[in-house]
Amino acid sequence: MSRIVYVNGEYLPEEEARVSVFDRGFLMADAVYEVTSVVDGKLLDFAGHAARLERSLNELDMAAPLSADALLEIHRELVRRNGLDEGMIYLQITRGAPPDRDFVFPDPEVTPPTVVLFTQAKALVDSPAAETGIKVISIDDMRWGRRDIKTVQLLYPSMGKMMAKAAGADDAWMVEDGLVTEGTSNNAYIIKDGKIITRHLGNEILHGITRAAALRFARESQFEVEERPFTLEEAKEADEAFVTSASTFVTSVVSIDGVSLGDGAPGPVATRLREIYIEEIRKASI
Repeated sequence: MSRIVYVNGEYLPEEEARVSVFDRGFLMADAVYEVTSVVDGKLLDFAGHAARLERSLNELDMAAPLSADALLEIHRELVRRNGLDEGMIYLQITRGAPPDRDFVFPDPEVTPPTVVLFTQAKALVDSPAAETGIKVISIDDMRWGRRDIKTVQLLYPSMGKMMAKAAGADDAWMVEDGLVTEGTSNNAYIIKDGKIITRHLGNEILHGITRAAALRFARESQFEVEERPFTLEEAKEADEAFVTSASTFVTSVVSIDGVSLGDGAPGPVATRLREIYIEEIRKASI
């Protein structure tokens, strides 16, 4: 049975879904996206994703085609139609499909946005990667300067994933001016002497929704948190490290560029924070 997806107001079998060849998401990467996790058939931190979506649209001068309440109902309907118990819902909004290709933005009164959503089934709570931890390599951060906007410009992160795969690792941490920015699809953290250290918010990194929740839960649980840049050398000398994202929750990093952290297994702080995150975020699911 094929998935049911949402395209511009219609629920369709994925085989019947169509987007114009002139869509600016396809031609220009002129689009934003969000990924919302689903556990036990319920949405995790939907309000946070809706708020970030609105911010991304505003930063690109794109009008929101649907209200947060309308998007919530579409998310819930996709969960229902696809019988999704655990996984993710991907949402993408583009500037639409004008009559022809042009660098100039089309008139929004004439060209409506394109809205696409689909589900992805995936084990999130009992993730194999969370059991073993992941290995990362470091690569130069060569992305554009507005990484705080969640656009679909994902070519370089995809290349980073492939660099990691070629090196026998799971992911890559990007480094700029000697400082770690983030992972290819996640926020990056180190732990030293029990303190959780992660880069502060700015244009250099994505303002992660899972990041915000994990740090809030960490502080509520009396973990010390410091938001500042850290060097690659600091990371390699850390006691533990981890990443956060909607698809990984809190997942330990056990080696960086072949250097093992701790005893080479998920450490106690990251492991406990993952447990707290899952417990607390489940309570707030809708």
